[in-house]
Amino acid sequence: MNESGTDTSTRIKKFLFVNRKAPYGTIYALEALEVVMISAAFDQDVSLAFLDDGIFQIVKGQETTFIGMKNFSQTYRALEDFGVTKLYVERESMEARGISGSDFIVPAEVISVREMAELMASQDIILSF
Repeated sequence: MNESGTDTSTRIKKFLFVNRKAPYGTIYALEALEVVMISAAFDQDVSLAFLDDGIFQIVKGQETTFIGMKNFSQTYRALEDFGVTKLYVERESMEARGISGSDFIVPAEVISVREMAELMASQDIILSF
């Protein structure tokens, strides 16, 4: 507590990691996944949002042999072990890419652009990848 009686102890922060990039071709998706796990390991309130081509990060059946990169999509299944269970996908991004909720490797809540904006407004920290 400080002089005014306010509790100054560390409080849990609400982190939202926004994934907008395709899973391969850049390092963004893999780096985001690693930062999410680190944040969750420090007992923060972690959520993930998938928009634009970022939704491909959690699509089933990724085949990476022909591009010479390791497929890390199965790692998303480990998020629950880290206490990360709040995954959101923007409906309009899904529709524009012809993807349905059954195409995802992990459960994710499908929300509208408006709901995504509300989610973002409720966060303490937003990191976009």
